[in-house]
Amino acid sequence: MPAQSKSRPRWISAIAISVTGIALLSGCAPIANVKPADDAGNPLCAEMMVLLPDEISDQRKRQTNSQATAVWGDPSQLVLRCGVTPPPPSTDPCVSVNGVDWLAKEGEGSWTLTTYGRVPATELIFDPKVIASSTVLASLAAAAEKIPAERQCTDVTKSEDIP
Repeated sequence: MPAQSKSRPRWISAIAISVTGIALLSGCAPIANVKPADDAGNPLCAEMMVLLPDEISDQRKRQTNSQATAVWGDPSQLVLRCGVTPPPPSTDPCVSVNGVDWLAKEGEGSWTLTTYGRVPATELIFDPKVIASSTVLASLAAAAEKIPAERQCTDVTKSEDIP
């Protein structure tokens, strides 16, 4: 009777190497914890999410733990949530980029931009010192317009078509 080998079968080694490789790769970009919006399950959000770019202004998109959300950068430099409550008419500045209207709230450390006239609405939170707002809005316009516009801003502060 042949002596049993004390080494592991090859398939166990292959699995161990694969698991180690996956752990190392996923360790580079941890999953971002983002609270989903109330209407994140809206099918229009799904249509928008599949068109999001993998990179915006040298910030790579990474995985999140909730539906209809996206994050670029590690640490997070840009957070997107689809399914937020559409804003009512407002005196906040309105910016239109490539046909998508956004209401802007400028804070000290970050800005919040929310699509205007689209149901559900999409919210962006980012630091304009890290990523220019024009870059963000131009990069996301094609995805955001998957949610049809039901109305537009009546007073657009700035309007741009950016290729």
